[in-house]
Amino acid sequence: MRVLGVDPGLTRCGVGVVEGVAGRPLTMRGVGVVRTPADAELGLRLVAIEQGIEQWLDEYEPEVVAVERVFSQHNVRTVMGTAQASAVAMLCAARRGLTVALHTPSEVKAAVTGSGRADKAQVGAMVTRLLRLDAPPRPADAADALALAICHIWRAPAQNRLQQAAALHASKPASHHASKGRTA
Repeated sequence: MRVLGVDPGLTRCGVGVVEGVAGRPLTMRGVGVVRTPADAELGLRLVAIEQGIEQWLDEYEPEVVAVERVFSQHNVRTVMGTAQASAVAMLCAARRGLTVALHTPSEVKAAVTGSGRADKAQVGAMVTRLLRLDAPPRPADAADALALAICHIWRAPAQNRLQQAAALHASKPASHHASKGRTA
């Protein structure tokens, strides 16, 4: 599975591509940051992020795009910019018919480090180790994007099994559920 991880942000939008399957060594295919000038008009910044993500999608052809789920912070302005960049990434993926997966920061930290409260340095160190890199990717947004991709690769098999079980349960006729355990 090839996954493009996106750590959304208006000024620095981290992007990273990881390939592999759960339980096997993973390979980094690319890592970087889509940057926009903080003083540019918002619409132009969003277009620049779209163009950057489209280039990554063209070059690496991922099967899935894993995006950090935006969560409420104290700074509403930061949350808005992150949410807008996140929406651009989801739009680019959806336009191509790609699966979009959202993972919370604590899910990503727990998957990569074993602790949902890990700091950026711990995430960077584990990404470096897991992908057998010489040094942690810089800036931290790039390492976070790789961590998102790793998280998705590791969590996808279990999520798929849960979705299949739920779909199977939902597809059974209601009378089948109601008659279980009854004798006539």
